[in-house]
Amino acid sequence: MGMGRRLRFIPPGGCLVEVTKRTIQGRFLLRPSTELNRLLLGVLGRAQRLYGVRLHAFVVLSNHYHLLLTVESAQQLALFVGYFQGNLAKEAGRLYRWRGPFWHRRYQHVVVSGEEAAQIARLRYILSNSCKEDLVSSPLEWPGASSTRALLFAETLEGIWVDRTQERLASSRAVKEDPSRFQKREIVTFEPIPCWRHLHPKLVRKRITDLVTEIEADTAERHRAKGSRPSGVQKVLRKDPHAKPMKSKWSPAPLVHCASQEARNALREAYSSFVAAFRATATRMRSGSFLDNFPEGAFPPHIAFQEHARAPG
Repeated sequence: MGMGRRLRFIPPGGCLVEVTKRTIQGRFLLRPSTELNRLLLGVLGRAQRLYGVRLHAFVVLSNHYHLLLTVESAQQLALFVGYFQGNLAKEAGRLYRWRGPFWHRRYQHVVVSGEEAAQIARLRYILSNSCKEDLVSSPLEWPGASSTRALLFAETLEGIWVDRTQERLASSRAVKEDPSRFQKREIVTFEPIPCWRHLHPKLVRKRITDLVTEIEADTAERHRAKGSRPSGVQKVLRKDPHAKPMKSKWSPAPLVHCASQEARNALREAYSSFVAAFRATATRMRSGSFLDNFPEGAFPPHIAFQEHARAPG
């Protein structure tokens, strides 16, 4: 039982988290297209409906994605992300004729504190991602799947879920059936970030509009200072999905996103206590004791998810 990877940890009662995942070798396997956007939104909407996560914002670039979610437990997060990633990899791989591993390592999730400044910062980061990567001059220009227009204009994000099992069975029959018979409409829904949950929807949209305006101004100023310009939509759409970038901007994710040292220390202490309890129980288990409990919310090795502590035997 290795301890090389960070343990999956969600504080009791749930919290806001940012989830990030990159494609294998940073290849452009998520390059935007009308068909991929439609399928991606279908997978995301279905995963959200099945596992009940509360989605606040997201963006899918050509080689990675970011999701801002509220989840109740590490189990709920793992089930949701596993379903989303597994089905997205199948659909994108099928569309772009890619075989072999699709994702780079396990997804990263970072707990976001309850501080308003921390939550707004992560929302702004996701809104700005396509601009930060020097791809477009405004989040509204990004041609891939994202939450920007839905958050700004209350637009409905709709995708298509395709039942590939039934489609495959039907393909072997003599009489061909209408492909739409195997498609189902799925809707992606959003909630305000937790610190804005009490605000009127119009005020929430006004604050998001202000963030987008700031991002556009900052992007323009950065390019003026550098004498550069964004790649532009057409260059993004011409990318070969199998290609990979010359340089990777990947960097390790932090343990937590916080606005203050006090909040950071509190979450770090909670995580350290969780890890200590997990390791102590794992050590006793290796010694033959199976009566001990892993901490609430843990994923013990080769044992079902521990949602609630068992009574002592």
